[in-house]
Amino acid sequence: MRTCPHRPPCPGCPRFAEPGIAAVHIRALDALAAAHGLPAVPIFSASDAGFRHRARLAIRGRVGAAKVGLFELGTHRVVHIPHCSVHHPLINRVAAVVRAALSDETLTCYSDGAHLGIARYLQVVVERASQSAQVVLVANSPTIEPLTGCFERIRERLPSELHSLWFSAHTDRSNTILGPSLERWHGPESVIEHFGGAGIHYPPGAFGQSNLQVAQAIIGYLRAQIPAGSRISEFYAGVGAIGLSLLDGARELRMNESNPHSLRGLELGLAQLDAPSRARVSVLAGTAAAAREAACEADVVIADPPRKGLDRALCEILGDRPPALFLYVSCSLDSFMQDLERLTSRGRLRLTAMRAFDLFPFTAHLETVARFEPRT
Repeated sequence: MRTCPHRPPCPGCPRFAEPGIAAVHIRALDALAAAHGLPAVPIFSASDAGFRHRARLAIRGRVGAAKVGLFELGTHRVVHIPHCSVHHPLINRVAAVVRAALSDETLTCYSDGAHLGIARYLQVVVERASQSAQVVLVANSPTIEPLTGCFERIRERLPSELHSLWFSAHTDRSNTILGPSLERWHGPESVIEHFGGAGIHYPPGAFGQSNLQVAQAIIGYLRAQIPAGSRISEFYAGVGAIGLSLLDGARELRMNESNPHSLRGLELGLAQLDAPSRARVSVLAGTAAAAREAACEADVVIADPPRKGLDRALCEILGDRPPALFLYVSCSLDSFMQDLERLTSRGRLRLTAMRAFDLFPFTAHLETVARFEPRT
């Protein structure tokens, strides 16, 4: 049986070594499918070792003995996790290098109670193609000056494994990870990934999936559902991981997003397209509710909302004026079931297929992709 040296008290993998998604979710999905006349829901799983290409870790502890890891549940006590088996190995290596650099520079670690200390959080994103790491050091400092020696040591000790190095000032008393601004100290502006289509750009402030193998499978599944030459409207598009990966088969693509960091990543991705491809894409900046009319002008609508689910106004327009095909990518079964009721309550839209993806191994979460079509 697999064991983890950090459990307990590390809370990161509450179902560590349990295969697949939680049984309670399998039962809920199958019951939901049966209620809509569908077969048992297929489940896609991939490797559960070293799958995380993205991590946000807290830094706490004493000078010379920093702890880099996750908070124990309900506390600000950090569990040091130098040998995390679900991290890509480079994340563990970067964390070790950062920890040593903090020690060598005698930098203090942040204390939540006293609101003192410099080093606060570490974000690491691994780019698959280059096997290098985009590194963000978040500090309780308005300027980068206290960290310049530490940054020099990190760059020196990660010569070929460092993609870029960033500073984020976070001087407020809050539980957010990144501060309001990001300052690039070294390297390119974005990590670039490919999921079977155009390059997808991830600046450090933009949202990105940590399990890229399963994310790629989700995008491949979506591609197989969409007729060639479709007019597509995508809501909650982020940096364009789904939409830009489907662009080669689309007649037109409209992409809605509100987060400025994600919009910057989308801008970088669009700038790399050839002129004919770029001409087929339009960006609708703002909330999904404000952009909801784009759902009525598309053959296919795709939505990948945050955990709270669809904006109510978008949900209502999809249920009242359904497109030929609506593909819903959900990261919360609870909000999906609420939205399902709203989407189908007018009797104009029906659930026609579901598939589950084990995007978050060893946790209580899963990703569900649902296909909706108009009732005939």
